[in-house]
Amino acid sequence: MNDALLKLLRSVDTPTVCNAIEVAQGKRGFNAFTRGTMLCSAPQDPPVVGYAITARIQAVRPSTEAPDVIRARRMAYYKTMAEAPKPGVAVIEDIDYPHAIGAFWGEVNTTIHKGFGLSGTLTNGVMRDLGDMAEGYPVIAGSIGPSHGFVHVKDVGSPVTIFGMTVKQGDLIHADRHGAVVVPLEVVNQLTHAIRKMQDTEQLILGPARETGFDFAAFEVAWEAFEKART
Repeated sequence: MNDALLKLLRSVDTPTVCNAIEVAQGKRGFNAFTRGTMLCSAPQDPPVVGYAITARIQAVRPSTEAPDVIRARRMAYYKTMAEAPKPGVAVIEDIDYPHAIGAFWGEVNTTIHKGFGLSGTLTNGVMRDLGDMAEGYPVIAGSIGPSHGFVHVKDVGSPVTIFGMTVKQGDLIHADRHGAVVVPLEVVNQLTHAIRKMQDTEQLILGPARETGFDFAAFEVAWEAFEKART
């Protein structure tokens, strides 16, 4: 992913990227996206774009492992986040879901991860400290809650599942207030063209629909041009 594509992806929403993937693939049926309603800590911020750095956490019950083991894994987690290729996205599965209670994401962790150079977080878990999170570091989460519970890191780098979407270490992620999508590697080089083509095609119907006096006759003409451009 070059800088121009990164800038473009940060300028469009996740539904646009989902549509562009279908344009690039020339068919419908792409399904590597989240299901259900997610919450965004900064819905007006640009989308979160980057390569997934995965981990799993748990918080309902305290860990039964030795304290030194727990701490070593936590430090390994932070080292991985700090040293992973950038732009990076922390993609964290809370294995307590759908009964997650531990807010791993608040003022402290968003500030740490932003300092490491990450773009944001995608998680099925809990966030808190709304209003005090690091500015410019969006968190797309499963819920909001007040406490961290017994939160601890279970493993780092394994595949995770976020709202029905499987994510592997290094996957290209695009996420915003709508949810998230894994961009297939085989379409990355086609995304710029696909996004531009889709935007131009949509204007064939959106432009006339926004004009004064738009009626069914105008719709028929615009829709015919729209359908022709999509083929």
